[in-house]
Amino acid sequence: MEVLEEIALKLRPIALDPKVDFYFKASFDKANRTSLESYRGPGLAKGLEMLAGIKSKFGYKILTDIHETHQAAPVAEVADALQIPAFLCRQTDLIVAAAKTKSALNIKKGQFMHPKDMQYSALKALNTRAKSKHERATHQACLEHGIYLCERGASFGYGNLVVDMRSLVVMRAFAPVVFDATHSVQMPGAAGGKSGGSGAFIPYLAKASAVVGVDGFFMETHINPEEALSDGPNMIPISSLLPLVQDLLVLQEINASLNNA
Repeated sequence: MEVLEEIALKLRPIALDPKVDFYFKASFDKANRTSLESYRGPGLAKGLEMLAGIKSKFGYKILTDIHETHQAAPVAEVADALQIPAFLCRQTDLIVAAAKTKSALNIKKGQFMHPKDMQYSALKALNTRAKSKHERATHQACLEHGIYLCERGASFGYGNLVVDMRSLVVMRAFAPVVFDATHSVQMPGAAGGKSGGSGAFIPYLAKASAVVGVDGFFMETHINPEEALSDGPNMIPISSLLPLVQDLLVLQEINASLNNA
């Protein structure tokens, strides 16, 4: 809890920026680990207690992932947004269970998914929440019902991911899109039973996505990524995150002015 609060405190300048709709994200269970020996987290009960503590102390909105249908309702009592992991983006029962809650929904695109096919995952959530049935997902309808898609790269051979910026344009045609700049530089299974990554590329991909146009950014951070118990190689240090966010806000303003010209 001490590390969690230290990170939350360091993120306050971003959270207080009126241009930023800020969500604090942490996982109570990292269920999609490469190895059985990998650290998973404190578990559902303790994890929700910790997240509720952050919410109470700092006033942050909370985002966390769920992996099983029975987790949706209790997690939504604490979390303002539920995240569907990339490997589970086609799991109908999980998406429906999450969509039945009051929380916003962030569905990560599977590394194996064609971006066009994510419209069907969005539509599962949309038709669960909407009073009338939608024949197709639209950006505006998904936005109104708090449904977002998240790009985190596509499998490129073994142990590598690549970001095709065209997927941002494709998915944004039918849903708001969040760009995950940290998991997109992940190298799955490349570190001997766990995932590696190359965090040095995070600023470049994040800025490129801002120029293309996205509705939000997802980034994992730590005071000292080398000490992180999960995903350290593809995290961005908090000291680097703060100036990057300011750069992204500027790029988004430029993007908006060009589109409105």
